[in-house]
Amino acid sequence: MSLEAGRRVCNEEAVALSNLATSLGEAFEQAIQMLLACDGRAVCCGLGKSGLIAQKASSTFASTGTPSVFLHASEALHGDLGLVKPEDVVISYSYSGEGAELVQVGQAVRALGAKTIAVTGRPDSTLAQASDVVLDVGVQTEACPLNLAPTTSTTAMLALSDALAVATMESRGFTAEDFARFHPAGSLGRRLMLRVSDVMRTGEDMAVVAESATVMETMRAITQAGAGAAIVVDGSGVMTGLVSDGDLRRWFEGGGSASVGSASDLMTPNPASISPDMLAMEGLEFMENFPKKIGEVPVVSQGTPVGVLMLKDLVRAGLI
Repeated sequence: MSLEAGRRVCNEEAVALSNLATSLGEAFEQAIQMLLACDGRAVCCGLGKSGLIAQKASSTFASTGTPSVFLHASEALHGDLGLVKPEDVVISYSYSGEGAELVQVGQAVRALGAKTIAVTGRPDSTLAQASDVVLDVGVQTEACPLNLAPTTSTTAMLALSDALAVATMESRGFTAEDFARFHPAGSLGRRLMLRVSDVMRTGEDMAVVAESATVMETMRAITQAGAGAAIVVDGSGVMTGLVSDGDLRRWFEGGGSASVGSASDLMTPNPASISPDMLAMEGLEFMENFPKKIGEVPVVSQGTPVGVLMLKDLVRAGLI
Protein backbone atom coordinates (compact mmCIF):
# COMPACT_ATOMS: atom_id res chain seq x y z
CA MET A 1 0.00 0.00 0.00
CA SER A 2 2.73 2.50 0.97
CA LEU A 3 4.76 1.65 -2.14
CA GLU A 4 1.73 2.21 -4.34
CA ALA A 5 1.06 5.55 -2.64
CA GLY A 6 4.64 6.65 -3.19
CA ARG A 7 4.54 5.78 -6.86
CA ARG A 8 1.18 7.48 -7.28
CA VAL A 9 2.48 10.73 -5.77
CA CYS A 10 5.57 10.72 -7.97
CA ASN A 11 3.53 10.00 -11.09
CA GLU A 12 0.93 12.66 -10.34
CA GLU A 13 3.57 15.29 -9.71
CA ALA A 14 5.49 14.27 -12.85
CA VAL A 15 2.33 14.75 -14.93
CA ALA A 16 1.77 18.17 -13.34
CA LEU A 17 5.32 19.24 -14.20
CA SER A 18 4.90 18.06 -17.77
CA ASN A 19 1.73 20.13 -18.05
CA LEU A 20 3.51 23.12 -16.52
CA ALA A 21 6.33 22.90 -19.07
CA THR A 22 3.81 22.85 -21.91
CA SER A 23 1.95 25.85 -20.53
CA LEU A 24 4.98 28.17 -20.28
CA GLY A 25 4.64 31.04 -22.70
CA GLU A 26 4.72 34.80 -23.09
CA ALA A 27 4.36 35.54 -19.37
CA PHE A 28 7.45 33.45 -18.64
CA GLU A 29 9.42 35.35 -21.29
CA GLN A 30 8.24 38.64 -19.78
CA ALA A 31 9.41 37.53 -16.34
CA ILE A 32 12.86 36.65 -17.70
CA GLN A 33 13.21 40.02 -19.44
CA MET A 34 12.12 41.78 -16.26
CA LEU A 35 14.78 39.94 -14.26
CA LEU A 36 17.47 40.62 -16.85
CA ALA A 37 16.63 44.34 -16.84
CA CYS A 38 16.55 44.49 -13.04
CA ASP A 39 19.18 46.83 -11.56
CA GLY A 40 18.34 45.68 -8.05
CA ARG A 41 17.53 42.25 -6.66
CA ALA A 42 15.00 39.51 -7.08
CA VAL A 43 13.06 39.73 -3.81
CA CYS A 44 11.30 36.39 -3.26
CA CYS A 45 8.35 36.72 -0.90
CA GLY A 46 6.07 34.12 0.61
CA LEU A 47 4.45 32.64 3.70
CA GLY A 48 4.10 29.08 4.99
CA LYS A 49 5.01 26.32 2.54
CA SER A 50 5.01 28.81 -0.34
CA GLY A 51 7.44 30.84 1.73
CA LEU A 52 9.78 27.86 1.94
CA ILE A 53 9.71 27.62 -1.86
CA ALA A 54 10.44 31.36 -2.03
CA GLN A 55 13.46 30.89 0.24
CA LYS A 56 14.84 28.17 -1.99
CA ALA A 57 14.15 30.24 -5.10
CA SER A 58 16.05 33.20 -3.63
CA SER A 59 19.02 30.96 -2.84
CA THR A 60 19.05 29.54 -6.37
CA PHE A 61 18.84 33.00 -7.95
CA ALA A 62 21.72 34.26 -5.80
CA SER A 63 23.99 31.33 -6.67
CA THR A 64 23.35 31.62 -10.40
CA GLY A 65 24.11 35.28 -10.96
CA THR A 66 20.89 37.06 -9.98
CA PRO A 67 21.25 38.99 -6.68
CA SER A 68 18.37 37.94 -4.47
CA VAL A 69 16.94 38.08 -0.94
CA PHE A 70 14.01 36.37 0.77
CA LEU A 71 11.24 38.48 2.30
CA HIS A 72 8.85 36.89 4.82
CA ALA A 73 5.38 38.23 4.05
CA SER A 74 4.37 38.76 7.68
CA GLU A 75 7.67 40.38 8.66
CA ALA A 76 7.43 42.60 5.58
CA LEU A 77 4.30 44.21 7.02
CA HIS A 78 6.13 44.97 10.25
CA GLY A 79 9.16 46.80 8.94
CA ASP A 80 11.02 44.47 6.60
CA LEU A 81 9.52 46.21 3.57
CA GLY A 82 12.39 48.59 4.10
CA LEU A 83 14.68 46.24 2.23
CA VAL A 84 12.67 46.64 -0.99
CA LYS A 85 13.94 49.28 -3.41
CA PRO A 86 12.29 50.69 -6.54
CA GLU A 87 14.83 48.94 -8.76
CA ASP A 88 13.97 45.50 -7.34
CA VAL A 89 11.70 42.84 -8.80
CA VAL A 90 9.46 41.28 -6.15
CA ILE A 91 8.36 37.69 -6.84
CA SER A 92 5.40 36.75 -4.63
CA TYR A 93 4.54 33.10 -4.02
CA SER A 94 0.94 32.29 -3.08
CA TYR A 95 -1.06 29.45 -4.58
CA SER A 96 -4.44 30.98 -3.71
CA GLY A 97 -3.31 34.51 -4.44
CA GLU A 98 -5.69 35.67 -1.73
CA GLY A 99 -3.53 35.53 1.41
CA ALA A 100 -4.00 38.87 3.16
CA GLU A 101 -0.29 39.31 3.88
CA LEU A 102 0.83 38.66 0.29
CA VAL A 103 -1.88 40.92 -1.12
CA GLN A 104 -0.85 43.75 1.20
CA VAL A 105 2.84 43.23 0.40
CA GLY A 106 2.04 43.33 -3.31
CA GLN A 107 0.19 46.61 -2.96
CA ALA A 108 2.98 48.10 -0.86
CA VAL A 109 5.87 47.18 -3.18
CA ARG A 110 4.01 48.50 -6.21
CA ALA A 111 3.59 51.78 -4.32
CA LEU A 112 7.36 51.76 -3.79
CA GLY A 113 7.86 51.49 -7.55
CA ALA A 114 9.19 47.91 -7.69
CA LYS A 115 8.16 45.53 -10.46
CA THR A 116 6.12 42.52 -9.38
CA ILE A 117 5.74 38.91 -10.47
CA ALA A 118 3.05 36.65 -9.00
CA VAL A 119 3.61 32.89 -8.85
CA THR A 120 0.14 31.54 -8.18
CA GLY A 121 -2.33 28.83 -9.02
CA ARG A 122 -5.15 31.38 -9.43
CA PRO A 123 -4.35 33.78 -12.31
CA ASP A 124 -7.56 35.71 -11.58
CA SER A 125 -6.72 36.22 -7.89
CA THR A 126 -6.31 39.55 -6.12
CA LEU A 127 -2.52 39.09 -5.99
CA ALA A 128 -2.36 38.28 -9.70
CA GLN A 129 -4.48 41.24 -10.72
CA ALA A 130 -2.17 43.58 -8.82
CA SER A 131 1.04 42.15 -10.40
CA ASP A 132 2.93 43.13 -13.55
CA VAL A 133 3.46 39.51 -14.62
CA VAL A 134 1.51 36.40 -13.57
CA LEU A 135 3.00 32.92 -13.71
CA ASP A 136 0.32 30.26 -13.45
CA VAL A 137 1.31 27.13 -11.51
CA GLY A 138 -2.22 25.79 -11.19
CA VAL A 139 -2.62 22.02 -10.77
CA GLN A 140 -5.75 19.91 -11.08
CA THR A 141 -5.37 18.25 -7.68
CA GLU A 142 -2.86 17.88 -4.89
CA ALA A 143 -1.10 14.55 -4.47
CA CYS A 144 -2.44 14.54 -0.95
CA PRO A 145 -5.37 12.05 -0.94
CA LEU A 146 -7.47 14.64 0.88
CA ASN A 147 -6.54 17.24 -1.75
CA LEU A 148 -5.55 19.54 1.10
CA ALA A 149 -1.82 19.45 1.89
CA PRO A 150 0.27 21.50 -0.58
CA THR A 151 2.19 18.82 -2.49
CA THR A 152 1.82 18.94 -6.26
CA SER A 153 1.31 22.71 -6.12
CA THR A 154 4.54 23.35 -4.21
CA THR A 155 6.41 21.02 -6.55
CA ALA A 156 5.14 23.08 -9.47
CA MET A 157 6.21 26.29 -7.72
CA LEU A 158 9.67 24.89 -7.08
CA ALA A 159 10.12 23.70 -10.66
CA LEU A 160 8.98 27.04 -12.06
CA SER A 161 11.42 28.85 -9.76
CA ASP A 162 14.27 26.68 -11.01
CA ALA A 163 13.17 27.34 -14.59
CA LEU A 164 13.23 31.10 -13.95
CA ALA A 165 16.67 30.99 -12.35
CA VAL A 166 18.25 28.76 -14.99
CA ALA A 167 16.71 30.60 -17.95
CA THR A 168 17.92 33.91 -16.51
CA MET A 169 21.33 32.40 -15.85
CA GLU A 170 21.65 31.18 -19.44
CA SER A 171 20.49 34.52 -20.83
CA ARG A 172 23.20 36.26 -18.79
CA GLY A 173 25.87 33.93 -20.19
CA PHE A 174 26.69 32.80 -16.66
CA THR A 175 29.73 30.46 -16.75
CA ALA A 176 31.22 27.76 -14.55
CA GLU A 177 33.89 30.29 -13.52
CA ASP A 178 31.16 32.71 -12.43
CA PHE A 179 29.49 29.91 -10.50
CA ALA A 180 32.77 29.09 -8.75
CA ARG A 181 33.19 32.67 -7.54
CA PHE A 182 29.88 32.35 -5.70
CA HIS A 183 30.83 28.95 -4.22
CA PRO A 184 34.40 29.37 -2.93
CA ALA A 185 33.99 27.01 0.02
CA GLY A 186 33.33 23.31 0.11
CA SER A 187 33.97 20.63 -2.47
CA LEU A 188 32.00 22.41 -5.19
CA GLY A 189 34.18 25.51 -5.03
CA ARG A 190 37.35 23.46 -4.95
CA ARG A 191 36.29 21.48 -7.99
CA LEU A 192 35.58 24.64 -9.98
CA MET A 193 38.44 26.85 -8.82
CA LEU A 194 41.42 24.75 -7.72
CA ARG A 195 44.09 24.47 -10.39
CA VAL A 196 46.93 22.02 -10.76
CA SER A 197 49.39 24.76 -9.77
CA ASP A 198 47.57 25.09 -6.43
CA VAL A 199 48.01 21.42 -5.53
CA MET A 200 51.15 20.20 -7.28
CA ARG A 201 54.41 19.44 -5.50
CA THR A 202 57.38 21.62 -6.34
CA GLY A 203 61.04 22.12 -5.40
CA GLU A 204 62.47 19.48 -3.08
CA ASP A 205 59.14 17.63 -3.08
CA MET A 206 59.62 16.54 -6.69
CA ALA A 207 62.31 14.19 -7.98
CA VAL A 208 64.20 15.57 -11.00
CA VAL A 209 67.38 13.98 -12.33
CA ALA A 210 69.66 14.46 -15.31
CA GLU A 211 69.79 11.91 -18.09
CA SER A 212 73.28 11.00 -16.92
CA ALA A 213 72.25 10.38 -13.30
CA THR A 214 73.21 6.92 -12.06
CA VAL A 215 70.63 4.37 -11.04
CA MET A 216 71.57 4.93 -7.41
CA GLU A 217 71.21 8.71 -7.76
CA THR A 218 67.82 8.24 -9.37
CA MET A 219 66.65 5.96 -6.57
CA ARG A 220 67.93 8.40 -3.95
CA ALA A 221 66.11 11.35 -5.61
CA ILE A 222 62.82 9.42 -5.59
CA THR A 223 63.29 8.47 -1.93
CA GLN A 224 64.21 11.96 -0.77
CA ALA A 225 61.20 13.51 -2.54
CA GLY A 226 58.82 10.86 -1.22
CA ALA A 227 57.69 10.38 -4.80
CA GLY A 228 56.86 7.40 -6.95
CA ALA A 229 58.92 8.47 -9.94
CA ALA A 230 61.74 10.75 -11.07
CA ILE A 231 61.46 13.21 -13.94
CA VAL A 232 64.41 13.01 -16.31
CA VAL A 233 65.66 16.22 -17.98
CA ASP A 234 68.30 17.05 -20.58
CA GLY A 235 71.02 19.66 -20.28
CA SER A 236 68.50 22.45 -20.99
CA GLY A 237 66.13 21.33 -18.25
CA VAL A 238 63.57 19.98 -20.74
CA MET A 239 61.78 16.78 -19.69
CA THR A 240 62.81 13.81 -21.77
CA GLY A 241 61.58 10.89 -19.71
CA LEU A 242 60.26 9.45 -16.47
CA VAL A 243 61.73 6.75 -14.23
CA SER A 244 59.03 5.05 -12.15
CA ASP A 245 59.26 2.46 -9.40
CA GLY A 246 58.16 -0.04 -12.03
CA ASP A 247 61.05 0.94 -14.31
CA LEU A 248 63.49 0.37 -11.44
CA ARG A 249 62.01 -3.05 -10.64
CA ARG A 250 62.24 -4.10 -14.26
CA TRP A 251 65.85 -2.88 -14.40
CA PHE A 252 66.89 -5.05 -11.48
CA GLU A 253 64.76 -8.02 -12.60
CA GLY A 254 66.59 -7.85 -15.93
CA GLY A 255 69.97 -8.19 -14.24
CA GLY A 256 70.87 -4.49 -13.96
CA SER A 257 72.65 -3.10 -10.91
CA ALA A 258 72.64 0.17 -8.99
CA SER A 259 76.21 0.93 -10.03
CA VAL A 260 75.80 0.43 -13.76
CA GLY A 261 73.53 2.37 -16.11
CA SER A 262 71.94 5.81 -16.06
CA ALA A 263 68.52 7.38 -15.87
CA SER A 264 68.35 7.52 -19.66
CA ASP A 265 68.70 3.72 -19.75
CA LEU A 266 65.78 3.20 -17.39
CA MET A 267 63.35 5.95 -18.34
CA THR A 268 60.14 5.84 -20.29
CA PRO A 269 60.73 8.49 -22.97
CA ASN A 270 58.29 11.30 -23.73
CA PRO A 271 55.95 10.61 -20.81
CA ALA A 272 52.49 12.10 -20.55
CA SER A 273 52.23 15.40 -18.69
CA ILE A 274 49.72 18.09 -17.79
CA SER A 275 49.72 21.89 -17.60
CA PRO A 276 49.84 23.86 -14.32
CA ASP A 277 46.89 25.96 -15.56
CA MET A 278 44.62 22.93 -15.85
CA LEU A 279 41.85 22.53 -13.27
CA ALA A 280 42.87 20.08 -10.56
CA MET A 281 39.72 18.08 -11.31
CA GLU A 282 40.85 17.77 -14.93
CA GLY A 283 44.21 16.52 -13.68
CA LEU A 284 42.40 13.91 -11.60
CA GLU A 285 40.32 12.83 -14.60
CA PHE A 286 43.53 12.60 -16.66
CA MET A 287 45.04 10.16 -14.16
CA GLU A 288 41.83 8.16 -13.78
CA ASN A 289 41.46 7.78 -17.56
CA PHE A 290 45.12 6.93 -18.21
CA PRO A 291 45.53 3.51 -19.87
CA LYS A 292 47.66 2.30 -16.96
CA LYS A 293 46.96 3.06 -13.31
CA ILE A 294 49.12 5.98 -12.15
CA GLY A 295 49.31 7.89 -8.88
CA GLU A 296 51.20 10.93 -10.12
CA VAL A 297 51.88 12.86 -13.29
CA PRO A 298 54.53 15.45 -14.24
CA VAL A 299 53.39 19.06 -14.57
CA VAL A 300 55.18 20.78 -17.45
CA SER A 301 55.30 24.34 -18.74
CA GLN A 302 56.97 24.95 -22.12
CA GLY A 303 58.74 21.61 -21.88
CA THR A 304 60.19 22.26 -18.42
CA PRO A 305 58.91 20.32 -15.39
CA VAL A 306 57.50 22.70 -12.78
CA GLY A 307 55.79 20.24 -10.47
CA VAL A 308 54.22 16.86 -9.87
CA LEU A 309 50.52 16.23 -9.32
CA MET A 310 49.97 13.33 -6.94
CA LEU A 311 46.74 11.46 -6.33
CA LYS A 312 47.18 11.53 -2.54
CA ASP A 313 47.46 15.32 -2.60
CA LEU A 314 44.17 15.55 -4.49
CA VAL A 315 42.63 13.42 -1.75
CA ARG A 316 43.97 15.81 0.92
CA ALA A 317 42.57 18.74 -1.06
CA GLY A 318 39.09 17.20 -0.78
CA LEU A 319 38.62 16.55 -4.50
CA ILE A 320 38.10 12.84 -3.99
